[in-house]
Amino acid sequence: MSCAAPQDVDGRVSPSYGEIQNNLKPQAMTAAILTEGLSKTFGRTRALVSLDLEVPEGEVLGYLGPNGAGKTTTIRLLLGLIGASAGRAEIFGVDCQASPVQAHRRVAYVPGEASLWPTLTGAETLHLLGRVQGQVDPGYRDLLIERFEIDPSKRVRTYSKGNRQKLILVAGLMTRADLLLLDEPTSGLDPLMERAFRECVAEARGRGQTVFLSSHILSEVEALCDRVAILREGHLVEVGTLAQMRHLSALQVEAEFDAAVPDLSAVPGVSAVAVDGNRVRCQVTGSVEPLLRVLAAAGVRHLTCREPSLEELFLAHYGAAEPSSEATRAG
Repeated sequence: MSCAAPQDVDGRVSPSYGEIQNNLKPQAMTAAILTEGLSKTFGRTRALVSLDLEVPEGEVLGYLGPNGAGKTTTIRLLLGLIGASAGRAEIFGVDCQASPVQAHRRVAYVPGEASLWPTLTGAETLHLLGRVQGQVDPGYRDLLIERFEIDPSKRVRTYSKGNRQKLILVAGLMTRADLLLLDEPTSGLDPLMERAFRECVAEARGRGQTVFLSSHILSEVEALCDRVAILREGHLVEVGTLAQMRHLSALQVEAEFDAAVPDLSAVPGVSAVAVDGNRVRCQVTGSVEPLLRVLAAAGVRHLTCREPSLEELFLAHYGAAEPSSEATRAG
């Protein structure tokens, strides 16, 4: 489905829309997000510590971390809602701390929960939020309303939490902003609506929009994101594609034998061996060739190997550690 150029909320196409877009978009490729030494301290609590991060235009980046890791603090700094203690941050080359209004022209923000106006209808809320951002694609807005199954004639106070979340998702997506800052955007959505959200992110990527997705739903990040950044206690501890991050967890191997299970304790790289009758499960890091030689010699009947999921990567990196109470309050 093709959609018209963004219009103002009264349905009028701005005559200077193309000129505005050309002026806002630099000729040379500029990072959608660039931070250098970005830090935030609340009293003695270091919520974000020297964040160096670059997100190219058109990328979908998953921003992961336990509660209190500093994810929301990062987004608030990018929006200019709080001041940085040190370092700097840019959105499409604009210092978002020094010039937040200019930076916001190319940004749409979707929080995990928003305090909306209870007496306004859904349609009135979208109208108001559209005027705040400045650009709305009416055709795409109507498609989103249908896709997320919202009744815009109802007042916000009658909406469930899930419907309020769908409303602010529509408000953010209908702008077709160059950068979508999404902070736990699917909070309160049922699985069908999560699927609709994933379709919208895929469409945004196809249009060349940049998406910064903070989420606790690891399957969502795994399905949508080009790269993943992991934050812990304010520190960026890992960033890369899923393929690049597979080293964080071992390959999972399960084998079944016609006879007894061979001794794998001395095989290089093998750990977490669990034997159940004539079946064995283990993990292997590094080359799998030594393990395969032993299994083949023992007469393996059935063999399965799989790479770890994003959830397993995440758990392997964090283990059972919990964030400190101070970090949780600051985050």
